[in-house]
Amino acid sequence: MHMTTIGIRATILAAAALAAGPAFALDDTAPQPVVVTPLVSTNVTAAGQPIVLPQKDARVIASLFEIAPGATLPVHKHPSMRYAYVLEGELLVTNVETGAATTYRAGDFIVEMLDIWHQGASVGPDTVRLVVIDQVEGDVQNTLLRAKATP
Repeated sequence: MHMTTIGIRATILAAAALAAGPAFALDDTAPQPVVVTPLVSTNVTAAGQPIVLPQKDARVIASLFEIAPGATLPVHKHPSMRYAYVLEGELLVTNVETGAATTYRAGDFIVEMLDIWHQGASVGPDTVRLVVIDQVEGDVQNTLLRAKATP
């Protein structure tokens, strides 16, 4: 083989090895640096509604929520899609229209109810920590509180 061809092949192999990184190391027994664990695959919300995405001026908002043990959120609803991943704690979510309730724990992924009044409560001994992702149109507020009844 001509020396230039060997040099080009060696350069290509070296570049490929560098680009591939440790995930493609020659040692097949080495741990892989990336592990993907599916959390959810769905086209419906927690209430069985179809997922509806923003049609214009789409905006994604990500937040970290911390709900103290024993705390109860006010009755509210979301006019746009909201997703949550439970990092810690136990969150009881109740559909106040039907009374149906679900408890979510660390590792659970929630596709929240769309435009349905519901309430969340931290029911375990630990603070509930959630990563929350909203998909809204423009500057739309994605949490609406239910007005309290007046006597």
